[in-house]
Amino acid sequence: MSAVLNNSPATKDAIREQWNKQARGWNDSGAVIRPWLHGATQAMLGMADIKADSHVLDVAAGAGDQTLDIAERVGRDGSVLATDLSPDILLYASRQAAAAGYRNIKTRVSEGENLQVEDVSFDAVICRLGLMLFSDPLQGLREMLRAVKPGGGVCTMVFSTPQTNPCVAILMSTALKHAGLPPPDPYQPGGLLSLGKPGLIDELFQKAGFSQIATTKVAAPFRLPAVKDYLDFIKTSAAPIIQILERLEPPKREAAWAEIEEKLKPFETGAGWEGPNELLLTAARR
Repeated sequence: MSAVLNNSPATKDAIREQWNKQARGWNDSGAVIRPWLHGATQAMLGMADIKADSHVLDVAAGAGDQTLDIAERVGRDGSVLATDLSPDILLYASRQAAAAGYRNIKTRVSEGENLQVEDVSFDAVICRLGLMLFSDPLQGLREMLRAVKPGGGVCTMVFSTPQTNPCVAILMSTALKHAGLPPPDPYQPGGLLSLGKPGLIDELFQKAGFSQIATTKVAAPFRLPAVKDYLDFIKTSAAPIIQILERLEPPKREAAWAEIEEKLKPFETGAGWEGPNELLLTAARR
């Protein structure tokens, strides 16, 4: 999604519809997403202190790649509740869980800023690449605090600065330019890079009421055979970019994609295409 400036029902409905449309693409891109985020995801689960028998809340779970990792870690005596505002994308999470034979996973349609869960009912909460898209991330963190038990761990994953995520910055700036929209403040709420400002996410965790807050930078380069493979992933899965460009007439849309591809070509290497990414993992306790 592009930057979201309010929490109105109409805005939420538009966001939900956009992710419903991209649900299949995001699920089908699992073979690309998993190797990209696997190391960072394992670090996130460790920082949230997820272990055998834990009951875990997975916020903005998407198609549930990381949900499966949690289910494996907690074992049959633990459980995972995967939530997302998109019912369509959660269908894929449920299907993945069933196909993998996990019976300790449940799903629930729920907005991140208004989690439909009981107070202090989870041992840990995680949110992978979702919090930065919330129009009110502070409220989202307050909801996570409400959901976790005293002493429980929480860990979120978001993109760091535009400088350390140049491909994301290129995608957003080029799409907005072709849409005739002014370049936004990259740290405006609801954008892909909105929580990358140094110190910002720690400040939000503090305001939400967490303790023992610690943020770690993690390199997560996106490695693919060629730049076209990265564009195929973006065109089928990246709702924030698609939402901007789908409003354009076909010739203008194609011109935007052509310029994006040209700007991303410098990241090609002798071994393929490698797009730099830096993530922030923030862990805390209630």
